[in-house]
Amino acid sequence: MSVRQAPSLPIPNRKSTMAQQPETRISATTPRLDVAHLAKTYGSGEKSHTVIEDLTFTVDAGEVVCIVGPSGVGKTTLLKCLAGLHPASSGRAAIDGRTISGPPPEMALVFQDYNRSLMPWLTVRKNLILPLRHLKLPAAELKERCDSALAAVGLSHAHNQYPWQLSGGMQQRVAIARALAYRPEILIMDEPFASVDAQTRFDLEDLCLKIRKDFNMTILVVTHDIDEAVYLADRVVVLGSRPARVLKVVDVDLPAPRDQITTRSLPEFARQRTEVLSLIKRPA
Repeated sequence: MSVRQAPSLPIPNRKSTMAQQPETRISATTPRLDVAHLAKTYGSGEKSHTVIEDLTFTVDAGEVVCIVGPSGVGKTTLLKCLAGLHPASSGRAAIDGRTISGPPPEMALVFQDYNRSLMPWLTVRKNLILPLRHLKLPAAELKERCDSALAAVGLSHAHNQYPWQLSGGMQQRVAIARALAYRPEILIMDEPFASVDAQTRFDLEDLCLKIRKDFNMTILVVTHDIDEAVYLADRVVVLGSRPARVLKVVDVDLPAPRDQITTRSLPEFARQRTEVLSLIKRPA
């Protein structure tokens, strides 16, 4: 899939703002994220437990890819391996051809539970600044990053409020803004909209697509919601029951831009959600 147009929101030169991070080099044949025969086993001997077995898929630059599968199949474990938080037992995950052996500097992770990821005693702005402290950026740049990220999620007015003063949907927007302030190239999201009401979920799904367009970002989303996966994704990776394996990678051929009413009413949307659901419900 081709890379999207340049971002409409101003992003400072990465060489000056993220000097600690390696310069990205992507060839025409190298996927942004490459997962090859990845496996994860906990324990050893008779007490060993294999959660992920021989997973292979890719994510191209500028793509939104969703991962779906039965509850407890190991989707979160997969994300932790991709984020460098858990080492793979075998196989390989790589960014731009570089094996992931620790948290990649060009990646940010958004968790499901915003109540635990946000610090209630810090203002919204200070929550955004917290993960940036190790970058040792000038105060003016910290402010610019926070202002730009909050504007991107529609929360410019909330910078001096505390998380507990905001609704659940607004708190999740803060969590997303915190990731954006880091200026990642790859955004990984673990059930990011599961804890909000249906209308807020639709708004956050559209925000995700806006972020991809505005920031030219590569996004990987784990979700239990099949409709959400089909609505968001360029491709859906369907995992089977434990130990997790890829049943199929479904190409989602829906017109852009997507709209919550128009897109979900298309016959092709119904056909593709049925295909994904049938794969998940298929007997092992």
